[in-house]
Amino acid sequence: MRKMIRRLIVLAAAAAGLLQAGLQAQPTLETGSVMAAAERLKAGEYLWAPDVAPEGPVLLVVSLATQRAVIYRNGVPIGITTVSTGRPGYRTPTGIFTVLERDVEHYSSLYNDAPMPYMQRLTWGGVALHGGTLPGYPASHGCIRLPQEFARLLYGVTRLGMTVVVTGNAAVPRIAPVEALLQGRALPAGPDSGTMWRPELSFSGPVSVVISSTDQHLVVLRNGRVIGIAPVTISGTVERTSAYVLRSAPGAARSWIQIGLPGQVIAPEAGPELRGRIQVADAFRRQVEAILAPGTTVVVTPDSLRATNAVVPVLEGEAR
Repeated sequence: MRKMIRRLIVLAAAAAGLLQAGLQAQPTLETGSVMAAAERLKAGEYLWAPDVAPEGPVLLVVSLATQRAVIYRNGVPIGITTVSTGRPGYRTPTGIFTVLERDVEHYSSLYNDAPMPYMQRLTWGGVALHGGTLPGYPASHGCIRLPQEFARLLYGVTRLGMTVVVTGNAAVPRIAPVEALLQGRALPAGPDSGTMWRPELSFSGPVSVVISSTDQHLVVLRNGRVIGIAPVTISGTVERTSAYVLRSAPGAARSWIQIGLPGQVIAPEAGPELRGRIQVADAFRRQVEAILAPGTTVVVTPDSLRATNAVVPVLEGEAR
């Protein structure tokens, strides 16, 4: 892990234009951690090293507590940036989102046509990622402001349906390898089972799987659209949200990487906390596995995924 993170920073330092103009001091990785690099960034600064992971869909994790965000591609961090989120009275909602709409040149319909360059919408209520002013503290009306150049770079590697995790916790993500998440098991089927599989609703795009221990259901999204729902059985208690990304491994078995979300510390030698605990009907598991590709994200959360729940509005885009 340290070797990979050092490479991230070395590439960021070596490539022209990777840091925003006017950067006073180049952050370094003395401790070999993403957290250390992020903490050294000043307001408006970022690191960008896409060559570390040239291919695969991306996952963005935003921390309200630290005003930082980390972008992963194929499970590898390729960028770290400062952000400015919602000020008091306009707090940025936390939860699991997908990008619903994108626009290079966008203007706010709520706040006097304020420019929102490289806008990527997270909710139909007005919360989005976009370029803007970063004063070093939460200052927006709920959006996640990014450095202007980082917003442009991010826009170039993302697409509709990208998973975005917004958390109020403090730490910046770390990563550790895990094994397969879903274990097959025959579950009773019927009109009340809550199973749905309609891949024709979205034929292509990045795939995300969200599992709620509260609802005891699994939701499959492709390009931001729900294409599958099934009941699951989870042994034990799910106390925190966990995220996993399917890594590219040409000629090898699938390899899942756990993304330590803000507030979590995952040692590389630690065993995956959900191994073998999530069980879904064999038939549904086979359907999901058939569409998995490098970059697929799986998020397991104790929160409800129902549309009435404001904490994890993953289904919001389906209702409007």
